[in-house]
Amino acid sequence: MPAASRSPWRHLPNAISLLRIALVAPIAWLLLARAWLPALGLIALAGVSDGVDGFLARRCGWQSRLGGVLDGLADKLLLVACFVLLAWTGVAPAWLAWAVCLRDASIGAGALLWRVLVGPLQPQPSRLSKACTVLQILYLLDVLLDAAGWPAPPSTPLAWLVAALCAASWLDYAWSWSRRAWRASRER
Repeated sequence: MPAASRSPWRHLPNAISLLRIALVAPIAWLLLARAWLPALGLIALAGVSDGVDGFLARRCGWQSRLGGVLDGLADKLLLVACFVLLAWTGVAPAWLAWAVCLRDASIGAGALLWRVLVGPLQPQPSRLSKACTVLQILYLLDVLLDAAGWPAPPSTPLAWLVAALCAASWLDYAWSWSRRAWRASRER
């Protein structure tokens, strides 16, 4: 057994992902209460923790199937909740919340179909998907800064960029996973 897999710290990335999942409820409550600055702080913490857990998992060899699932689930729960609630409160446009939700729902449905039709799934987010997540978090921070009355860049160009990256990463997932499914079916 490799030394990295025996380390008492090997579950730290999973614990960080679980922390991100646990942050969804307080962030949602803060957004509904229009407590923009505390919500901004927790979303910033969640964004940093997303980078930290991935870095630790890769750098230390602590990657696992569970970790990939938890990381993806944490991202989806956090981002969908934030975009839906910010659209609900009128801080973000509803069309953007729909774009984020449709992308994540279709990726989740695709993962479920893969599991049922092809077999076990090893989550492998693409660079485009990671860029989409980072940009979504930056957009959330931007609109929350603005909602709190702090100086912030205009959010409309960023919103369109988020929507474009959502579409591009969805197409990338659809294309790459369709090719993998086709290859898997040929190997049977």
